[in-house]
Amino acid sequence: MTPRVFVVDDHAMVRTGVRAELGTDVTMVGEAADVPTAIEGIRATRPDVVLLDVHLPGGDGRAVLETLRAELPEVKWLALSVSDAAEDVIAVIRAGARGYVTKTISGPDLLDAVRRVADGDVVFSPRLAGFVLDAFAAGTPVAPEPEEEATDPGLDLLSAREREVMQLLARGYTYREIGSRLFISVKTVESHASNVLRKLQLSNRNELTRWAATNRLL
Repeated sequence: MTPRVFVVDDHAMVRTGVRAELGTDVTMVGEAADVPTAIEGIRATRPDVVLLDVHLPGGDGRAVLETLRAELPEVKWLALSVSDAAEDVIAVIRAGARGYVTKTISGPDLLDAVRRVADGDVVFSPRLAGFVLDAFAAGTPVAPEPEEEATDPGLDLLSAREREVMQLLARGYTYREIGSRLFISVKTVESHASNVLRKLQLSNRNELTRWAATNRLL
């Protein structure tokens, strides 16, 4: 199903660029440049995904999210910002966003991120995943310290290539980025990713990231 998308950004050129990059692969249901207009527009359109800038006139993106999250639990939130500051990333994720990507992202990768968030996955630009993992570890009771080597028996089921793909997936890289780094096709990455989740008995990338962090594989 084509995701229904609402864009919140105070720069008209950014909104125009996002519409152009996503094209007909999504249904653009609205846009807004400030907090009050965003809240009103999202309430009216109830999109599948909101692309949300972190810094807005009259408040910040988190204010939009916190106002509407309980009221519209079906809406997914993906931060799209020029900022890669840890405090911005952590604040918007704690408020309920399902991901955070920077405006350096390519059009195809942005479309992939929107689709994945719409499907219930979590998405981060690669270097930002560590911020979230650090915050999660600092604010959440942790299991007893694992031994130096990972102890989950599922790890032994992975081939060397599957381990490479697993680590990059857990760190937030897209299939396209993994393929470029490992010099393999996107379809091959998808196949490895499916095998990794099946062998580890995990359902999605969010679970994989937590599993990898627990086993000191990031």
